[in-house]
Amino acid sequence: MGNDEKVKVKAPRASEKKHKSKFREYSEIIVTAVVLALIVRALIIQSYHIPSESMENTLLKGDFLFATKFIYGAKVPLIDLRLPAIREPRPGDIVIFKFPGDKKTDYIKRCIAVEGQTVEIIGKNVKVDGKLLEEGYTKHIDKNARRRTFGPFTVPQGHIFVMGDNRDNSYDSRFWGPLDKKLVRGKALFIYFSIDYKKHWLRFTRIGDIIR
Repeated sequence: MGNDEKVKVKAPRASEKKHKSKFREYSEIIVTAVVLALIVRALIIQSYHIPSESMENTLLKGDFLFATKFIYGAKVPLIDLRLPAIREPRPGDIVIFKFPGDKKTDYIKRCIAVEGQTVEIIGKNVKVDGKLLEEGYTKHIDKNARRRTFGPFTVPQGHIFVMGDNRDNSYDSRFWGPLDKKLVRGKALFIYFSIDYKKHWLRFTRIGDIIR
């Protein structure tokens, strides 16, 4: 019989073990950070960009803002489930929502009235339940514009009525009707970055502004 062959297994060096251990440690940190970032973005807070003039002068084109998602009950991704809300949208809130027309595009408008309230618009004047709103935030770009009368209209259950602050340049509930609260994604919080695209310059004075 031949001699048994002995196979020698080379043990990994200490440096290799340390390298693998470090690689695994960094990988776990990166994966954990990504998962936490996705959870925060989906359920807690998210960044949005203002692409139009419909909310001037409250929000300007080129503003970047954070919005809280959990206050109205964040929608859990991929499934038809919402977390419990802290409170419902209120008149005056600036809300981010999915446009009812395609349910994909992010829109941002001001909540004017909630379910059960009656809205009536005559020219520049807006009444809710017969009371004239004091709207110091609105903008009218055309002084001679012919503005149509709207309402009286009672907001149906499960919906809110939204309008842009730039009343002569906003596609909102006056045109496509009340907004289903299921499409609401969050409440605007503050501006964290702002750029003037025309002047190619940062608007430093807007950074950190609380959105009201």
